[in-house]
Amino acid sequence: MTQLHDHGTPVVADDSYRHIDVTRVGGVIGAVVGGIRVGGDVDTAAVAELRAALLRHRVVFLRDQRHATDADQHAFARLLGTPTRPHPTVAGDGEVVLPIDSEQGKANSWHTDVTFVDRIPAFSVLRAVTLPPYGGTTVWANTVEAYRRLHPGLRALVGRLRAVHSNLYDYAAQRPQIGGIDVREREYREQFRSSVFETEHPVVRVHPETGEPSLLLGHFVTSFTGLSSADFHDLFALLQRHVTRLENTVRWDWRAGDIAIWDNRATQHYAVADYDDLPRLLHRITLAGDVPIGVNGDTSVVRKGDAGAYSPIAV
Repeated sequence: MTQLHDHGTPVVADDSYRHIDVTRVGGVIGAVVGGIRVGGDVDTAAVAELRAALLRHRVVFLRDQRHATDADQHAFARLLGTPTRPHPTVAGDGEVVLPIDSEQGKANSWHTDVTFVDRIPAFSVLRAVTLPPYGGTTVWANTVEAYRRLHPGLRALVGRLRAVHSNLYDYAAQRPQIGGIDVREREYREQFRSSVFETEHPVVRVHPETGEPSLLLGHFVTSFTGLSSADFHDLFALLQRHVTRLENTVRWDWRAGDIAIWDNRATQHYAVADYDDLPRLLHRITLAGDVPIGVNGDTSVVRKGDAGAYSPIAV
C-alpha cells in the first residue's frame, strides 16, 4: 500500500505488524511508527514489534507525542533497554536526559553517539522540546548498507582496520567562527572535554542482534591504528563518503510532538544547522550497549578513561 507523507514524499505501509503501524519513509532507512503513546505502560507486544521495526529500518519516528514529559520519555526508554547517564562528561539533568541545546553548540557533523567509550550506546531516544520555525532537520545514514555497498576489495581492507575515537573532537572545527565563541558554548565545550576518553574500535563491527557488519566511524575518529595521518584522512574521507551518500540517508523535518529512536550501532546522524540563531532544544536519552566485536573477532580496547560510571555493558 502506498500513501503520501506530509510533504508529498511517497511512503509505503508495512502490513506485517499486528500491534503497531509501520510506514517506510526511505528506501534503505527510516520509518514512521503509529499506534504507540509514549510512556511506561506500552503493551509488551507493541514494544517487541517496535524493536523489530527499529532493527529493520534503523531509525523510526513517532508523531503526535505532545503529552510526553521527560518522565514519560524515560519510562518509555526503559522498555527498550537500560538508560545510561546523560553523557560521560556532560552533566545533563544529572540522571538520564541530555539536552541537545543549540545555545550550547550545534552537532552539525556526521557522528554516531558516544563512540569514544568502549560500551557504545545501543539506541538513542530523542524528543523535540523547542523547534525553530524553519530548518533544524536531522539526517540519518545507514552504516550497514554503506558497508554492504563497498567494493569487495574495500571490504577486505576495512575489515582489518582499527580506529581510535576520542571526545577531544571539536564540534565547531568544520565551520567558520565569526566574532568569537558564545559563553554558553565555550562552557559546554570545556565540560565535554573535561575528562579524556579514548577507545580503539574495529572499523567494521558486527551488530550484536542482527549479525550484520556495519561501519563504525564518524567525527570522533582521530586516526586509524598503524596508518599515517595522510593515509588516514584520505581513507576516512572515502569511507565517510560512502556512509553519507544521499541515497543512503533519510532527512527528518521535525514538528512538535515528534520522537525519533535510532539504532546507534547501525547509523550515523547529522543535525542540520540551517535555522540561524533561533532556539532549538531536544532531549536525548541513550540506552546501554555492548562492547563492539569486529568481523575478525577482535574487540574494542580502552586507551583512556573509565566509562563505568556512564553506562553498564549491555548483556
